[in-house]
Amino acid sequence: MRKHFSAYIEQLVEHEQDIVFVTGDLGYAALENLETKMGSRFINAGVAEQNMIGMSAGMASQGFRVMCYSIAPFIVYRCLEQIRNDMCFHNMPVYLVGNGGGYGYGIMGSSHHAIEDIGVLSGLPNMQCYVPAFIEDMKSCIDSMIAGRRPSYFRMGQGKNMPDYLHLTSYGAASAENNKAELTIIVQGPVANNLVAALKVHEQRAKVDIFVISRMPVIDLPGEVLESVGRTKKVLTIEEHISIGGLGSAVSLLLNEHSIPVNKFISLRAEGYPNGLYGSQAYHQEVSGLDEGNISRIINEYFQAS
Repeated sequence: MRKHFSAYIEQLVEHEQDIVFVTGDLGYAALENLETKMGSRFINAGVAEQNMIGMSAGMASQGFRVMCYSIAPFIVYRCLEQIRNDMCFHNMPVYLVGNGGGYGYGIMGSSHHAIEDIGVLSGLPNMQCYVPAFIEDMKSCIDSMIAGRRPSYFRMGQGKNMPDYLHLTSYGAASAENNKAELTIIVQGPVANNLVAALKVHEQRAKVDIFVISRMPVIDLPGEVLESVGRTKKVLTIEEHISIGGLGSAVSLLLNEHSIPVNKFISLRAEGYPNGLYGSQAYHQEVSGLDEGNISRIINEYFQAS
C-alpha cells in the first residue's frame, strides 16, 4: 500500500504547499519520487523518532501540516509522550503514517508488530486514527486526514483493490443494502482481504451485510450498521488488533448503548503470541483465527446455528 500512498501524496502536494513530509530514515524504494517532488519540504530526520515528533509539532505550530513516516511500532510506541504532549494536547495538524500495522513485519517479531496501536492512540485527546482496508479506501482516508487540521494516525498494511460488491462510505465501505441478510460482518484494516477471499468460495455471501470501519475511535455506529444488526441479531467483527481498545469492543459497547439485542457475537482479533513463537504475518493471522479458512468456518457456524 505504501507505493500507492506515496503516489497519491505526490498528487496532493502539488496543490497543498503547506504540507511537509518527514521520515525517520525509512521508506526506501517507495518515497524517492515524493522526495524529488517536494524538495526542501521532504526532510529525513534520521533514526530519532521522538525528536521527529517534537520537531513536526513545532513546524505545525507555525502553520504547516506535517506528515511523519516510519514503520508503525516505531512511530507509535517510541514517541507516545511526544504524541500526547506535543501533538494532541495542542491539537497540532501532525499526521503520523505507520507502515506495516498489525503483524505486518512478520518474523521480525513483537518489537516490529503493532497490534495495540489503535487502542493506544485513539484514546488521546483530538486524535483521529485511519485504518484503510483497500487502495480505494486509502485514498478517501488520506483526503479526510489532509482536510482535517488535527492530530492523526494513518495505519498502512497490504493494499489490494476493493471488491466490486462494496462501495465507499463516509466511515469506510459497505455492501449494498440487503433486507435478506442474516449476519452482520464488521471488519477493519487489510485483514478485510482475508474476508473477501473467504467469501469468494462461500455460498452464503448473499446472506451477509459487510461494513468496513476505517476510522477510530468509533464515536457511534452508522445508522445502516445499527439497522443491519437489528435485523440479523448476529455479529462478526474482524480486526488485526487486540480486543482492548479495538473495533470489537467498540462495537459491543455501542450496541449495548443503543439497547440492540444480539443473539450471537464473535470477535476475531489479534491474540498476541499464545504459543510464544514468531512467524510470517500469515502465520500470526492463522494463530489468531484471522486467516481465510477460519473466517469461512466461523461464517458457516453462524448459518448452521440458524
